Amino acid sequence: MNLNKVFIIGNLTRDPEMRTLPSGQPVCTFSIASNRTWKDKSGARQTMAEYHNIVMFGRLAEIAKQYLGRGKMVFIEGRIQTRSWEKDGQKKSRTEIVAEEMQMGPRDSDMGGGGGPQSEMSPQQKEEVETIQYPDEGEINPDEIPF
Repeated sequence: MNLNKVFIIGNLTRDPEMRTLPSGQPVCTFSIASNRTWKDKSGARQTMAEYHNIVMFGRLAEIAKQYLGRGKMVFIEGRIQTRSWEKDGQKKSRTEIVAEEMQMGPRDSDMGGGGGPQSEMSPQQKEEVETIQYPDEGEINPDEIPF
């Protein structure tokens, strides 16, 4: 059994570029960076960025071109593909992720979306939660718990 499946979350390093194949099918390309964080032997926190080339086709490519931009977070599901070609007598190759599914990250707060865990809630969205105090001694009666 073989499996070629990639799940990656990262931020775009450049705006998507759109072209059209001779068949008329739209193609969108861009790169994303994903970060890896770990602690080294001395306990110091280390971070390393890995860069990934993304290719999208069809309607997915059109959506990416319309809504994505440099710095935006995106989740990509797809497969790895390596292309080879010859240019000026030299053999070249490129490994890419061919996207099959995409989910865009949180919207910018200036677009009115928010939605991230850091976004502020409006006063209408905040709900006061009543705290129940139980005596320090004795058993807690499950019938007295209001939920």
